[in-house]
Amino acid sequence: MAERARRDGQPAYLLHTYPYRETSLVAEIYTRDAGRVALIARGARRPRSALRGVLMAFQPLLLGWSGKAELKTLHKAEWQGGYLPLRGLSLICGFYLNELLLKLLPREDPHERLFEAYADALAQLPHAQDHAAVLRRFERVLLRELGYGLVLDREVVGGTPIEPATRYCYVPERGPVPAGLAAAQSGVELAGQTLIDMAVDHYADPQTVQQSKALMRALINHCLGRQTLHTRQLLRDLQQL
Repeated sequence: MAERARRDGQPAYLLHTYPYRETSLVAEIYTRDAGRVALIARGARRPRSALRGVLMAFQPLLLGWSGKAELKTLHKAEWQGGYLPLRGLSLICGFYLNELLLKLLPREDPHERLFEAYADALAQLPHAQDHAAVLRRFERVLLRELGYGLVLDREVVGGTPIEPATRYCYVPERGPVPAGLAAAQSGVELAGQTLIDMAVDHYADPQTVQQSKALMRALINHCLGRQTLHTRQLLRDLQQL
């Protein structure tokens, strides 16, 4: 039981913090081996706290904590360095990734592939020329790890391979069906070429960019239920400026 109550040397990222009592913080952390955990960082709000300069979002950390309850106690934090800071649109995209993890990932449910995908996205965002492609790749991994892996290579009715010139409707929790069928009424309409491009993470075609965004938005909304993504609204507002 003692081993379960204490973890050391855990690769992690900070997702969000909020005040706890007078001088402490609760840090929402995403870890490789323990999934998403909530840690009390005692004294982290004090001006001379060593944690103030370590608990930084979008930077690789090495953490240790203890506790058996849902809210555990942080006892060690080290910055691992190596990432450029996020600025501008890249920063907002980083907040979007964090919000997805906070709202869709259950606590203490580890997904090593998702952790790696998150780390890759953070490494790409500072110098990305195509932010949308970075987001779509991460969203695909996230949905797969949550049990909603996308079917991109075949129709779900009959298993016929996707044809680039054919129109399809992608139905949540099912997959692509030919447009016009009764089963397609609740889906997102798109071209077969978009599905083919998404299968290989290729986002050079403007049609693929637009349709893949609409599809992923619909699928993530399906997973979110009644929850709202605040960073998504911020991105919309910026695009209207």
